[in-house]
Amino acid sequence: MAAAAQDELNQLERVFLRLGHAETDEQLQNIISKFLPPVLLKLSSTQEGVRKKVMELLVHLNKRIKSRPKIQLPVETLLVQYQDPSAVSFVTNFTIIYVKMGYPRLPVEKQCELAPTLLTAMEGKPQPQQDSLMHLLIPTLFHMKYPAEPLKAAASPFNLAEKPKTVQLLLDFMLDVLLMPYGFVLNESQSRQNMPSTQGSSSSSAGGSGIPQPPPGMSFYAAKRVIGDSPWTPELLEQCKLGIVKFIEAEQVPELEAVIHLVVASSDTRHSVATAADLELKSKQSLIDWNNPAIINKMYKVYLGDIPLKTKEGSVLKPEMKRESVSTRVKLKIVPHLLRSRQAAEMFPANIQVVYDGLFGANTNAKLRSLSLQFVHHICVICPESKIKPLGPVLLNGLTKLINEYKEDSKLLSMAYSAVGKLSSRMPQLFTKDIALVQQFFEALCKEDADTRLAIQEALSMMVGAYSNLEGAQRTLMEALVASYLIKPEVQVRQVAVKFASTVFPPDHIPSRYLLLLAAGDPREEVHGEAQRVLRTFSGKNEKESSEKQMPSFPEMVLYIQDKASHRMKSPAKYMTGTAALPFNPATFGEIVLYLRMCLAHSAGVVPTSQSLADMQDHAPAIGRYIRNLMSGNHISFSSSSSSSSKSAETNPVHVYIGLLQQLLAGVGGLPVMYCLLEVVSVYPEKLATRFVDKMDWIKTLMNTNKEEMRELAALFYSVVLSAMSGDELRASLEQLIKMTKDNHSPEVQHGSLLALGFTVGRYLAKRKIRTMELHDIEQPNTAVMPEQEQLIKSTTETIGSFLDSTSPFLMVAACTALGEIGRNGPLPIPSEGTGFTKLQLVESLLARIPSSKETNKMKERAIQTLGYLPVGDEDFPHQKLLLQGLMDSVEAKQIELQFTVGEAITNAAVGISSVAARDAWTVTEEEYIPPSDLKVNDVVPWVLDLILNKHIISLNPHTRQAACIWLLSMVKKLSTHKAIKSHLKDIQSAFVSILSDSDELSQDVASKGLGLIYELGSEQDQQELVTMLVDTLMTGKRAKHEMTGETVVFQGGLSKTPDGQGLSTYKELCSLASDLNQPDLVYKFMNLANHHAMWNSRKGAAFGFNVIAAKAGEQLAPFLPRLLPRLYRYQFDPNLGIRQAMTSIWNALVTDKSMVDKYMKEILEDLISNLTSSLWRIRESSCLALNDLLRGRPLDDIIDKLPEIWEILFRVQDDIKETVRKAAELALKTLSKVCVKMCDPCKGAAGQKMIAVLLPCLLDKGIVSTVAEVRSLSINTLVKISKSAGSMLKPHAPKLIPALLESLSVLEPQVLNYLSFSATDQEKAAMDSARLSAVKSSPMMETINMSLQYMDVSVLGELVPRLCELIKSGVGLGTKGGCASVIVSLTTQCPQDLTPYSGKLMSALLSGLADRNSVVQKSFAFAMGHLVWTSRDSSTEKLLHKLSSWYMEKEEPVYRAGCALTVHAMGRYSPDVLKNHAKHVLPLAFIGMHEISEEEKGEKENSILWTEVWQENVPGTQGGIRLYMQELITITQKALQSQSWKMKAQGAAAMATIAKQAGSLVPPHLGMVLSALLQGLPGRTWTGKEELLKAISSVVCACSTELQKSVPGQPTIQDVVQAILKECLKENLKYKLVALRCAAEVLQATKEDRFQELRDIIFPMIKKNSLESMCAGFPKHDEEDEDMTEKEVQMESLICAFETLGKAWPRSPETQRCYRQEFCKLMCDRLKLSTWKVQLGVLQAMNAYFQGLRLFDEEHSDPVALTEILLETCSSITHSLENKSYTSIRTEALSVIQLLLTKLQEAQQWESLTPESRELLIRSLSTMVSDSRPELRERAFVLKKTLENLD
Repeated sequence: MAAAAQDELNQLERVFLRLGHAETDEQLQNIISKFLPPVLLKLSSTQEGVRKKVMELLVHLNKRIKSRPKIQLPVETLLVQYQDPSAVSFVTNFTIIYVKMGYPRLPVEKQCELAPTLLTAMEGKPQPQQDSLMHLLIPTLFHMKYPAEPLKAAASPFNLAEKPKTVQLLLDFMLDVLLMPYGFVLNESQSRQNMPSTQGSSSSSAGGSGIPQPPPGMSFYAAKRVIGDSPWTPELLEQCKLGIVKFIEAEQVPELEAVIHLVVASSDTRHSVATAADLELKSKQSLIDWNNPAIINKMYKVYLGDIPLKTKEGSVLKPEMKRESVSTRVKLKIVPHLLRSRQAAEMFPANIQVVYDGLFGANTNAKLRSLSLQFVHHICVICPESKIKPLGPVLLNGLTKLINEYKEDSKLLSMAYSAVGKLSSRMPQLFTKDIALVQQFFEALCKEDADTRLAIQEALSMMVGAYSNLEGAQRTLMEALVASYLIKPEVQVRQVAVKFASTVFPPDHIPSRYLLLLAAGDPREEVHGEAQRVLRTFSGKNEKESSEKQMPSFPEMVLYIQDKASHRMKSPAKYMTGTAALPFNPATFGEIVLYLRMCLAHSAGVVPTSQSLADMQDHAPAIGRYIRNLMSGNHISFSSSSSSSSKSAETNPVHVYIGLLQQLLAGVGGLPVMYCLLEVVSVYPEKLATRFVDKMDWIKTLMNTNKEEMRELAALFYSVVLSAMSGDELRASLEQLIKMTKDNHSPEVQHGSLLALGFTVGRYLAKRKIRTMELHDIEQPNTAVMPEQEQLIKSTTETIGSFLDSTSPFLMVAACTALGEIGRNGPLPIPSEGTGFTKLQLVESLLARIPSSKETNKMKERAIQTLGYLPVGDEDFPHQKLLLQGLMDSVEAKQIELQFTVGEAITNAAVGISSVAARDAWTVTEEEYIPPSDLKVNDVVPWVLDLILNKHIISLNPHTRQAACIWLLSMVKKLSTHKAIKSHLKDIQSAFVSILSDSDELSQDVASKGLGLIYELGSEQDQQELVTMLVDTLMTGKRAKHEMTGETVVFQGGLSKTPDGQGLSTYKELCSLASDLNQPDLVYKFMNLANHHAMWNSRKGAAFGFNVIAAKAGEQLAPFLPRLLPRLYRYQFDPNLGIRQAMTSIWNALVTDKSMVDKYMKEILEDLISNLTSSLWRIRESSCLALNDLLRGRPLDDIIDKLPEIWEILFRVQDDIKETVRKAAELALKTLSKVCVKMCDPCKGAAGQKMIAVLLPCLLDKGIVSTVAEVRSLSINTLVKISKSAGSMLKPHAPKLIPALLESLSVLEPQVLNYLSFSATDQEKAAMDSARLSAVKSSPMMETINMSLQYMDVSVLGELVPRLCELIKSGVGLGTKGGCASVIVSLTTQCPQDLTPYSGKLMSALLSGLADRNSVVQKSFAFAMGHLVWTSRDSSTEKLLHKLSSWYMEKEEPVYRAGCALTVHAMGRYSPDVLKNHAKHVLPLAFIGMHEISEEEKGEKENSILWTEVWQENVPGTQGGIRLYMQELITITQKALQSQSWKMKAQGAAAMATIAKQAGSLVPPHLGMVLSALLQGLPGRTWTGKEELLKAISSVVCACSTELQKSVPGQPTIQDVVQAILKECLKENLKYKLVALRCAAEVLQATKEDRFQELRDIIFPMIKKNSLESMCAGFPKHDEEDEDMTEKEVQMESLICAFETLGKAWPRSPETQRCYRQEFCKLMCDRLKLSTWKVQLGVLQAMNAYFQGLRLFDEEHSDPVALTEILLETCSSITHSLENKSYTSIRTEALSVIQLLLTKLQEAQQWESLTPESRELLIRSLSTMVSDSRPELRERAFVLKKTLENLD
């Protein structure tokens, strides 16, 4: 043991020594990285000494490291060591020290690399070490790189998914880093004493322990660990924060967890951090679920810090762990996110804590307060019932506190107020008890500034609801409150008070009504308007039971008002006007009176109204009965002279009411008040008129006011009171009135007096009539008539009559009215005719006024009325018929209102005294009136009827017809029981029917209403006859004849047509509608419902009560709805406006329930479908429009079967002859398309499947192929949309869908493209076609096809493929073919396995297209084929390749060759594996193809490029490829050479040449095969490309000459080859001949054969011939220079070739040489002197070869004489070349020849053969060269010259 310890100590010593010796940083670093980890491990030693030694070592180390910041530590090894689970904690503690020291020293890249390891190292370590590691990691994050796609989690540097605990730790630490303020120093001495205590935090507990104050949002511990051992600088901290944001952006941690981090970061004080976080938050905004409790809890936690809750005992946090609340900056960022969240609003108590903190916290500011208030609003709106209960009181407290204490910012206050309002609407029960709050708000409303007032007003308005059920004392309190605020000067206060008064109390609550009445007199419109609206609307029309409590009872209300009034009279609140004092201001008083009148009506049991006096008068009799009841209680007996002192004691409400009216009328006046007073007295004059006997003078003053209507009412009132007097007073008054009428100074007085006279006399006569009748009953003689009274009445009447001609219009009106009143109640006391004022004169005068343009309308109305009244009071009126005739003749244009008056007058005059006009309107209603039975009847109804029917209704003047129609309606309505009417029903009906076709809407309407009335009057039998007649007339269009006169306008064209085309059509439709239901009588009901002219809403129109009739008609029609609905539905869309309006009216009246349409959907649809093809365009159009409406937004599941039919019919209608119908059909189709597409959604299940099944055939068979462009485009659009929405549901239909769409691709192309295509050049055509094809591929049809291809599988292919094959073969059009190819390509990628069985079929189909004349189609088929072979069986592919090969080899048309090239190329590109498997077949073909010889056209060049690509991509280099496939290549090239086509032969030859060239050296047996093949090709005529054979032969022989020496069976000998070639040299074709010669030369050169003789025989003549020609060529034979040029070139070419050949074929055999050396040399020398430079060059090269091989230089063959001769010849000619200044190449070549000569002479030592003269020549030439421009030539010449000179 000890030995081991000693050993360890020794080791440590050695390390120490090494450390000591380390001189440079580098050495030190090496030692540390090697020894530090093992040394640290020694700390686990059990020996104290060892550990001590280690510590010593480490201390030394630390000193040295600390001062050298560059030294790197072995961090990686240390981290591994740190993670070792077996390590002792002592070791790990020290290890981490060095990790902390070394990690920040690492280069950034290395830090990034190790970052994940730091995280892994954290697992399961003590907290402080984890903190340290995170402290190291955070700064690195800024430099980390993350993969661009977050999906590739595998590639991400941190794999955190498996380490949830680590993630949590890391996130906490990051949050602390983000919360850390820049430049914060943790001051250990400063304790937390100064901490604000509003937090409610336990400052006492924290204060004592003296822990320094941490930054906001952090605990002391958190701050400490972020600061760590080495605090970060602010810049580094900023980088750290940015790094964290980047880390979160890269989605390294779950989004949920990191939301709060981004929120905190976005509040950072450094712009860079805040912006980055904000952007990230914005981009995640929509993805984050703000209602996730985890996120929201976290936010609350960060916002609030750790608030010590009283409840949890025991779990008290340690003070250093307690977190503060965050800073206001962060809060301002957190609250907006809480506002997004429903969840945040519900989380109690955190939500309240946040609100209170934001409103009242120590560090809050205006912005935060505003956000907190928004949060309160949010809580009020969002928080559910159950959760808001406990919050309510707390929130309300907070808000009221804020409102009470906070006054700086009016905007905030406004928000606080409106928050209270919102709270009240959510929790009314909170507020009900608290009326003080209302008071406070009202007070605030008085004081605050304008903006805040608005909010308070809104809040109070929302609070109203909370107080609606107050009881007892609370209610009284509220009353007092409202009353006090109603008189405040601020208008808003009053406005809200009105709202409270009207809403908080029930409508029969008297005090609140009184307050509203006071408000109704407010000067500001917004106050009095609201009060009046509340007071005047009466809601209890329909609910019988609730109407009990709608208003206070009349007696109570009156007495309450009286009480208040008497109080006010004694107080300063009273209102002074002129002389009188009023208890209320006039506006209030007026409203009070009207309201009392409404209460009176309500109590009397009629519906109260205060809008129109005429309506009010209709209720008078009912009110009269009620008042009598009230009075009969006889509360108090009083005499007519009751003194004013006792008046206040009156308790009868009626008297009080009258008193109030009097008071107001006396003080202010006003029409409604006057009316109310008149009414209450008139309904019970016996009792009430007497009160006013002593006030006659006051009434007279009312009669003299300046308002005409007022005077009229006052006169009436006067007459009522006067009639209650006894005879003498009456007479005196009348005389006084007559006197007043004479007062010309005051027309008002005259006017009032006239009316009073008329009314009084009228009342007197009426009374007398009643008295007379009563007396009649007693059977006493007429004693009551007193002559003086008669006289008085007569004079009165005359006085009145005298005013009829007054100059003042209103006096005329008054006179007329007065006479009417007298005439209504009795006979006028004037003579019938004669002179003076007579009845006749009166009638004529009045009649003359009706048509006069001078008169006012009022005058006309009164005149007509008066005329109507005359026969009513006078049973013996003599001019009755004259008067009636006159009324009827007085029709003027455009006076409809007047005609209603005339109608009434005619009706009154026609029945005379039995007219209802004779009643007293105040006490008897029309219905109750029974005419007296015993008077003489002056009834002329039959005569009037006859006149109207036979004269006016058939008048030619439309205005007369209209008027007559109105009179007739009036008579039928008023005299419905009259026998004359009953007996003329049919005639009246015909009259009305004839008016139906008038162009005027009102006439039609009046007539149709009349028809309805007539029908109701008849008995059953009458009704049947009427119906038959009506239907007959309407449907056949017969009508009563009009007399034709000169003025007749002949456009009437039967009954049904009028100029504007409306006419009877509406009624005809209604009639046919009724007949279709087998209920012709319903036509009357329809007519009642069809039109509703505005006229019926006017006063006169409303009297006819048609609204009620219409409602009844609707009820009667209800049973026929199922049959009616479809027709009505369609009619609502009729193009004819009249019909449309009529039918829509009927529809609205009958169909109250909107679900009816859904209920009768099928019936409506049936009707529409059948009418879509109606023969009438109107019906077709309306059906389309109706269909468009019907299909929208309704479920179609039940009518799917009908849809194809609808589609087809609409397709037909879309091509209608009429444009509007086409448009309508288009609309319907679009809608239909939309709803169908919607139905084809997979989520619709079976219905969707069914939809597609019925829809596709229809669209494919009828739509796409339609000739109508719109139909086609719509069908395609629909198909595309269906394919998008239907998805996999398309699968079963694909076999039908795809071929149909493919066909449509061509059909739908504009035809002009085909035309253009025919007339374009090939190049244009190709460009255009490829553009067409790409257009097709991006077309919607193709889109649909691609959609449906996605769902292909085995189940459908069986059906689809045969159709597809069929289409490929028979399809016409570029689009279709291209589409088919495209589909096949898609299929090979979608379902390759499933396609295999079918690919053979598809291949054979495609094959036919490969030879398509159109290159674009050809390309696309080849493309498809290239894909298809991938899925096909091998046998099919082989067949295909054989086929292609045979095409290529045998067919000459370029189309086939191009097809082959394209296909094989496509295979190579898209199915390379297949190609490799079949390389033996493909590559030889490609090899041949590569050698395709291009003609001028570009096409073939392209082919050879394609073939080359195939070859190059599939062989290991051309040489290797040829070796590999030699056998096959030879076979195919032989085949090519034997081909019938010259072109192919040439191609074979070229291929052979390549084989020969590339193969290097062929070996038997291939050599024989190749050569034999080539030689076989040689014999025969010369063809283009045959040269290739020769070249091939030469290259084979050159490459394999040695092999050829050996004789091998089946291998041609050299002799054979040479012989064959020489034979070719004799051919005539010069070009070929030259190639043959060259070939021969090369072969001879390679094989060393001696055939010079044969060649000389061929070549020498050739040279000579050319030389001669060139001699003569000096004189051009031709004019054309260029032709000449080519000839020269040919000559030159042949000369060059000749010399080249001779040079190469110059043999080694001495005999041959001896024969030809002289001749050859001479030939060369001659040519040297005479030729062009190119030929000279050739000659010099030949010369070089010649001397090279010349045997004369050999000893055994030497012949000095011959040599000398040759040299002499040579030297003399070569000097030319040496001195050639122009061409360097010639000089160079000549130098070479001389150098060769000198060398040979030197070797053979035959200098003597070079004669001195030759030498001289040479030296001279060479010396010229010494000055040559080229230095190397100068050099060589100089050397040679020296050599020659040295010979001397």
